[in-house]
This record gives sequence, C-alpha cells and structure tokens, in this order.
Amino acid sequence: MQNLSTSARLDRALVDVCTAGGLDFSRAKIQDLIKSGHVSVNGETVTKPRQPVENGDEVWIEFQDEFPGEILPDSSIELPVLFEDDDLIVIDKPHGIVVHPGSGNPDGTVVNALLHHCDGKLSRAADPDRPGIVHRLDKDTSGCLVVAKSDPAYHGLVEQFSGRETRKTYLAVVAGRPGSEEGRIENRISRHPVHRQKMTVLEAPAGKEAITEFRVLHSAENSGWSLLECRIFTGRTHQIRVHLKENLHTPILGDPIYGNPKKQKPKTGRLMLHAWKLGFRHPVTGEEMNFESPVPEPFLRFRKD
Repeated sequence: MQNLSTSARLDRALVDVCTAGGLDFSRAKIQDLIKSGHVSVNGETVTKPRQPVENGDEVWIEFQDEFPGEILPDSSIELPVLFEDDDLIVIDKPHGIVVHPGSGNPDGTVVNALLHHCDGKLSRAADPDRPGIVHRLDKDTSGCLVVAKSDPAYHGLVEQFSGRETRKTYLAVVAGRPGSEEGRIENRISRHPVHRQKMTVLEAPAGKEAITEFRVLHSAENSGWSLLECRIFTGRTHQIRVHLKENLHTPILGDPIYGNPKKQKPKTGRLMLHAWKLGFRHPVTGEEMNFESPVPEPFLRFRKD
C-alpha cells in the first residue's frame, strides 16, 4: 500500500487503490474477497475487512475466476508428514514445489498432494482455490508448513499468524561472514521502487517494520560461506533474504534475486533457505506445539558436527 498518511482499514484502502487505478470494485466486492481468503497482507492470508494496513504493506488479491475448475488430488507427489490429526497437518515441504495453485502453476502443488493424502479433508472456510492454506513458503524454500484440515483450525491458525504469535526459525547458508556472531536487525521493508520483483529496506512511512535475529552456527574461514540461524518476528515478503543481503552483506547462496548464483561458490543447485523450526498453539486443543524439519542434505556439508 502506498500514499497512506495513517493506518487504514484494509477494505477501505483497497477500494481507494482500485478506484485510483481505474478499477471498478465496490466495497462490498472487496469485503467478499477478503472474507473468502483471497487477500493476503505481507504474505499472510487475512479474512477481516477491518484489518489495519499501513504504508509499505504488500497486499495481494487473487480473484475467484482466475483459476477456474476443480483442484484435483495428485497421488504422484509425496510429502513428508511431521504431524497430523483431525484438525491440521504439518509437512516438511521440499524445495521446488509451489504451495497452492496460481497463475502459471495450475497443478503439481502442495495443495494437490494434500487433497490426495487427506482424502479431500482440507478446510474450505475461506478460499476454495487454497484449501487449508494459512501461510506460505516460497517455491524454492523447504521446511515446516502447517495446513488446516478443519475450519476451527483454519481460523485459529490465521489469527496466530496475523498476530505474530507463531515461532519461525530458519537455516540459511550465505556468501561471506557477518561482522558479528549474532545480532538483531530492525528496520523497514517495502517493495523496491524500480525493481518490482524485489523487496528492499526503506525508511518510514514507505517501509513496514521487519525484525530478524541471527546467529552464526558455523563459518569456514577459507571457503567464503557461513551457516546462519535466523529467527523472524515479523513476516515480511523476502524478509530474511533482504536482511542478510542489505544489512549483513551476506546474500543467501543460490538466491537468483538478491544474490548471484552464477558467480557464487560453492554451487548449491537451490536457494539455501530452510524453514527449520515452527512453533504455534494448537488452534483447537490449546497445546503448545513445536516442530523441526530434518536438515536437507545440501545443508549438511555446511553444518559443523
């Protein structure tokens, strides 16, 4: 969102933006899209029209008629399961697979695989094109992903992700070595004003608060790389990738947007970012839950025993 002088309701802000862009969408239509789970703010699905947004927030709308047709189960995709009950499932997402169908990816996604695994029992509380999806990982990021099977679980998990109540820890292999062994990065992130596929650090009011803590787990003195543990307290798009590149000057190996995979050594064949640990409160039972994804093989060569 741009040109907001103060915090505004999501539905009202979207109506203003659409009107300014020559799009004829009523407030009622915008509210329907939000309530049906077709709107995300900074990568997290929101279902409340009154959700506050500020300058620098990244808002995405997916229109219901963009991906017509039924989403079919796919038995050919195997997803490692870390936990499953009647309300939710936690998987270890492989890198290279998209979370849900979208433009250019009508099938072959995590959702297609889970519809087969769960016999179609994913929450339809909001978005019929993204059943059960409460958060996402980029296509080339691997690791812990929770998906809602029941409607109460969907609503409870969306509330926790929106309220920053979840615990998310990543592993990243970067080029170079940070100037300190550990630290906390606090600044503001927004979409790059020129290169729109990128995010970048911007001052207020354009940027949105982003907080990352990092710790060096291992660094090879003569090899030019380091293994970092990163914990994020906000969920901005590309947050870790931006912070490691712009603040620490250590881009993630294999990152085609913020790094230079052709020149980086050693070659990794993938983005070296892994959603290692995920913690949240079970949305139905209230139990505190913590999950850890096994470290992928490409990361093991960078991990100190």
